[in-house]
Amino acid sequence: MITLILAVLGAWFLALFAGPAIYAAMGLAGFAFLFVAGIPGIVIPQKVAMAANSFPLLAAPLFILMGNLMNASGISYRIFDFAKAIVGWMRGGLCQANIVGSVIFAGMSGSAVADAAGLGTVEIEAMKREGYDAETAASITAASATIGPIIPPSLPMIVYGVAAETSIGALFLAGFVPGLLMAGALMLMVRHLAIRRGLPRHPFEGGRALWLAFRRALWALMAPVVLFGGLFSGVFTPTEAAAVAVVYALVLGVFVYGDFRVADLPKVILDTVETTGVVMALVMTASLLGYCISVSRLPQEFGAWLTGLTRSPLVYLLIVNVLLLVVGCFMEALAAMLVLIPILVPVAVKLGIDPVQFGLVFVLNLMIGTITPPVGVVLYVTAKVADVPFERMARAVVPYLVPLFAVLALITVWPALTTTLPNLVLGLPP
Repeated sequence: MITLILAVLGAWFLALFAGPAIYAAMGLAGFAFLFVAGIPGIVIPQKVAMAANSFPLLAAPLFILMGNLMNASGISYRIFDFAKAIVGWMRGGLCQANIVGSVIFAGMSGSAVADAAGLGTVEIEAMKREGYDAETAASITAASATIGPIIPPSLPMIVYGVAAETSIGALFLAGFVPGLLMAGALMLMVRHLAIRRGLPRHPFEGGRALWLAFRRALWALMAPVVLFGGLFSGVFTPTEAAAVAVVYALVLGVFVYGDFRVADLPKVILDTVETTGVVMALVMTASLLGYCISVSRLPQEFGAWLTGLTRSPLVYLLIVNVLLLVVGCFMEALAAMLVLIPILVPVAVKLGIDPVQFGLVFVLNLMIGTITPPVGVVLYVTAKVADVPFERMARAVVPYLVPLFAVLALITVWPALTTTLPNLVLGLPP
């Protein structure tokens, strides 16, 4: 059966280059395996339905809806103005504000694409007006958008937690330190490039301007406080937190800021349904393919081969990093997660690697993949927003990969960066 599943996976991977929808290719691959292996077809609806029937996964469409409401409410402008008031006086100030804005927005959206398409539109437009070239504006927007799924709430973290049976709350907490490290590393790189290229900066506008920007953004800035205060005090679960976030965003847009019209709600809901449909199709078909991989005993054999090759957790993590960085160049992040988690996580647990640390390493690798060609979805989004050819965009983002790789290396070799905060807050054993 291992030979059969490898043949099916090989055919599926080649089929990706023909351009079909990824979920369709995964579903067909799963069906082909079951048909050839002689497994009854009744398994298909069973596995697909079981994948969709998940309470934690209900948080995904709710966080997507919240992100869409935030974008439609003009909250992105308030966040960026506040970020500009904080760091706009630094060399390359709007680049620095871009990064700080992504950190703030990450506490609301949890999606790199939402950051790039929502806040990124505001940032790129402002940077172009200030004389930044389109490549610089788009590349720093793409790089900073990768922070979104690391700092909670995070759609990829939810998917990983469900698929790997790991605490979503622990994963959320584990993302804070790496997310802030990513922001700090990107800001250092921007400072270096700004000095070398002579990028502009704004004069500090004074405490009054900072206070006014803070007041305009105050209720938006309170969203992460409300979410995580309730989440980690035990008032609500991650799924319930997503529902609270939707209500909060709606109240903010309609009653507090007044920038969101109820007439716009059907379009926002339709956009959310479209995105959720794609995510759920990926989850359901990947669950079927994951079942096929499990039945074939590929994870067990692969794990035995790897543990025979090395019993060092660090060496295994390095192998996984290389594998995921390559896979991330060709596959959409959620699809890659759903296919590879059943194969890679059991081996990591067997080697004594904390599943929370492994989850952060897993997600960060694939987020880096979103800004690397040829299937870098965030690159495509920012290239479209900035009206920059994809090839030029891919070259412009290269310098910003260096700080992201540095943070990836840190969380790989130093588990405490991802495990200390969950252990302290949730009282988990070290």
